Amino acid sequence: MSEINMVPLIDVMLVLLVIFIITAPLLSHSIRINIPQVSAQPLEQKPVVVDLAIDASGAIFWNDQPVPEDELTARFALEAAQEPQPEVRIRADTETRYGLLARVMGAARQAGMKRLGFVTTPD
Repeated sequence: MSEINMVPLIDVMLVLLVIFIITAPLLSHSIRINIPQVSAQPLEQKPVVVDLAIDASGAIFWNDQPVPEDELTARFALEAAQEPQPEVRIRADTETRYGLLARVMGAARQAGMKRLGFVTTPD
């Protein structure tokens, strides 16, 4: 016999069709509510970003202004008190010593900064 028996397939399809016909009205049940209408405009807040750059010699720049390393903790504490808290973007030279970078990140965390990021350039 070289023919495929289609009767079991048709039976299964009919059963599935009946199940979907019965359950479809139950899934579309919704509750009508009256949502209040507002005419206020959304606030447009520009994200505050602190650019922190470290060059190969170890000099630290806060938004392109030179800053001594011992002043960083105080500046991070001032920024951490703001609401919303700004994001600190760290750009470090490839020749920067890891110890300096770790101290800067530690000072940021100690002051309460929650948003730290690194700026890199693609190859």
